[in-house]
Amino acid sequence: MAKNRFVDLSISIEPDLPSDPPIMIPKIDYVNHTQGAEQMKDFFPGVTKEQLPGGLGWALEFLTLTTHSGTHLDAPYHYHPTMDNGKPSLTIDQIPLEWCFNDGVLLDFRHKKDGERITADDVEKELERIRYKIKPLDIVLIQTGADEAWGTEEYLVRGAGMDRESTLYLTEKGVRVVGIDAWSWDRPLPFLAEEFKKTGDPKVIWEAHFAGIEIGYCHMEKMANLSAIGRPHGFTVCCFPTKIKGASAGWVRPVAIIEEKAM
Repeated sequence: MAKNRFVDLSISIEPDLPSDPPIMIPKIDYVNHTQGAEQMKDFFPGVTKEQLPGGLGWALEFLTLTTHSGTHLDAPYHYHPTMDNGKPSLTIDQIPLEWCFNDGVLLDFRHKKDGERITADDVEKELERIRYKIKPLDIVLIQTGADEAWGTEEYLVRGAGMDRESTLYLTEKGVRVVGIDAWSWDRPLPFLAEEFKKTGDPKVIWEAHFAGIEIGYCHMEKMANLSAIGRPHGFTVCCFPTKIKGASAGWVRPVAIIEEKAM
């Protein structure tokens, strides 16, 4: 009899970690049970602390963050107002649910240096190595090893990244959701900025994201724990995003589901 193994592919949203640019670092105001008891007095006039279980009330949290904090799914609207060469871009609340629950494919590029480009040829060779042929709506995960630096400033410059051609290589085959264990689907921004400074070529700016102008797609960023999947294919990915009206992204807790034979 088979049973399913579930692998959490997300990071936690935590306050004050230096793994985002300063303007994007999440803030969390935690209300503990003692403070919650005081708040409950406003909702239940006349109640005393002694009337609450252990003198304690609820706990809750107030968050200040962006839709791109923590592990999240970017919608085509994040990249440009239009997709599919002219159609209005989908916002995160418009993403077809069918895109977010499909067979997964894991491509390993941990051998590549930080800031190195993952090309279409690289993707094709990795697919040949794992003996897999991409089919429409597969969810393709890119492993760079950058998640090992999560929680540090180094995270922002760790990992290789996709480019325009490698992204289109996947979307032209019908892929609509992809993901990466780094801060960005593109190469780290400082590497892109340095290349633009040297060459003056605007095509290097956010090229993998801007590929969504031609073919609309979603990508997950800041994934983690991809090694725990334990296989390059033969698993399912579930990654439904939080529904935020008109937003460019939504928080997501992606899960790999692996069917294993019971011993």
